[in-house]
Amino acid sequence: MSPIDRRRFLSLAAAGIAAPQLFVAESFGSANAGRWRDAVIVNALGGLENPNPPGSKTADQPVSTDERIVREAHASGLTAVNVTLGYVAGDMEPFEFTVRDIAEMDALIRRNSKDFINVYTAADILRAKSEGRIGIIYGFQNAAMTGSDAKRVDVFANLGVRVIQLTYNPANRLGDGSMAPENRGLTPFGHEVIERLNANRIMVDLSHSGENTCLDAARASKQPISINHTGCRALNDLPRNKTDEELKLVASKGGFIGIYFMPFLSASGHAVAEDVVAHIDHAVGVCGEDHVGIGTDGSVTAIDDLEAYKTVLAQEVAARRKAGVSAAGERPDTLPFVVDLRGVNQFYDLAERLRARGYPAARVEKILGRNFIRYATDVWGA
Repeated sequence: MSPIDRRRFLSLAAAGIAAPQLFVAESFGSANAGRWRDAVIVNALGGLENPNPPGSKTADQPVSTDERIVREAHASGLTAVNVTLGYVAGDMEPFEFTVRDIAEMDALIRRNSKDFINVYTAADILRAKSEGRIGIIYGFQNAAMTGSDAKRVDVFANLGVRVIQLTYNPANRLGDGSMAPENRGLTPFGHEVIERLNANRIMVDLSHSGENTCLDAARASKQPISINHTGCRALNDLPRNKTDEELKLVASKGGFIGIYFMPFLSASGHAVAEDVVAHIDHAVGVCGEDHVGIGTDGSVTAIDDLEAYKTVLAQEVAARRKAGVSAAGERPDTLPFVVDLRGVNQFYDLAERLRARGYPAARVEKILGRNFIRYATDVWGA
């Protein structure tokens, strides 16, 4: 996603290619959705936005007035989602922009309190499930808004932020992102920030980080860490995917791995549902079944006009390349979603596909959300 047009993409602004979903009238898991109605589903990185291009019948409406976004989020079975707030890339001043963005999201949740609830602890996710609401987890996809002052982490903690990703694709003051060619490790300032994150019980997210930054940060953190949206480099050798060494180290420290629904899962750039299942299966083999979940990097609201969206996507990719924030494998012709794992049934579809792979129901429920809750309990508290 471009860092240019952030208003239209409420929660994933500037955070990466948007991962909108096309409407599917009938899908693999829709007939069996009832089997998973009681499951806790946590998207470790996703969004609540309407991805339709400007001028379409539902575009440019805020969540507070777009009933479709809310309706489809509920229909998907989503319990809680980590949404991206604040600065990721662009010309805006990172700290000021981030504080203002948090305030806007606070107001939005207050206006829609019958549907949304802030998540501060693991118990809040379970409360969202019991009350039929959707838990909103405040997260960052870049720590650049800390400037040169690690104590700003305290400010963000007090504003309700519960996940902070250290870097985006380029390098920053903390370390190198996945697209920084030097692949340097964590900087001294990065160590300071991790200390403050640990002190405030904020999740340290290593998505988008370079390999050495990821390994250094995983070793430096005194609390479990996460890679909330990624794939497995052993299956597709792209910088946005993580090596087995990174996955294993994060899991060994009690952490969490979220597999995304993105084109980076396939060498063709056109990922399908079986690619998602394969990456989950590989991660389970490397990390164990208690450490793997989902972080789709997308929404559940449908695109109504795919051809119009392709034009917008080409513009978004061009803008990201110009800004120096795009990732290898990101092209105008690689649609940023999984073609047969999309729309409001995507989580139920995945559950059924994992069952077809031979996963018992209890393991499927761990992947859908229970593993994230276990990790959140360790970091945030019950």
